[in-house]
Amino acid sequence: MHEFAGECLGTLILILLGDGVVAGVLLYKSKSYQSGWIVITAGWALAVMCGVFTARALGAPGSLNPAGTIAGMVVQAIPWRSGLVQILAQFIGAFVGAALVWLHYLPHWRETSDSSLKLAVFCTSPAIRRPAANLLSEVIGTFVLVFVASAIGKASAGSGLEPWLIGSLVWAIGLGLGGTTGYAINPARDFGPRLAHALLPIPGKGGSDWSYAWIPVVGPIAGAVIAALLFQLFTVKI
Repeated sequence: MHEFAGECLGTLILILLGDGVVAGVLLYKSKSYQSGWIVITAGWALAVMCGVFTARALGAPGSLNPAGTIAGMVVQAIPWRSGLVQILAQFIGAFVGAALVWLHYLPHWRETSDSSLKLAVFCTSPAIRRPAANLLSEVIGTFVLVFVASAIGKASAGSGLEPWLIGSLVWAIGLGLGGTTGYAINPARDFGPRLAHALLPIPGKGGSDWSYAWIPVVGPIAGAVIAALLFQLFTVKI
């Protein structure tokens, strides 16, 4: 229950603050309207930090990401039963966090005429729609996330700095690699809010782009598993 509660509430905070900063930048008549990509990437970095701190304070590992959890299960760092509980919690937390963003910005949905901006608050989409290239972007971005996060965990164990450093890593990924697909790098981060977009009564919202939805799920899982296997291989050989 500690793992479930921690991962659920940590992911909820992650999405509430992360999707929240996107809503502030994109929705009409927000005070942070059009403040730009730097604000979005910084907001997501801090959202990750806050989510990890929340999860760990409640007794969970603070993965907040089914791709990372699955990778841990593959390399036998996370027991399968524990991993499945964490994944369920992450998806639930992501959905609820997105619903809270909808509530928080309630007056702004009707003021925003562009349905694509409303969708972008909840989930990612590619700058240039090329499925193979988009998938590769998500694989590379998540590979960097999991490989470097593993290095951070090994190098900073017991220092208390890990959540801060993971947040900085996510900021670097957003700045360096996020411009192609919006850097989902987390299946729960994309699928949970996308489902919320589909189900919530958002005025003039349009479709939820389910034809693209498999890419921010499959890509992060593949990238995370490759990163975990390579990190395990290199650390064992060293």
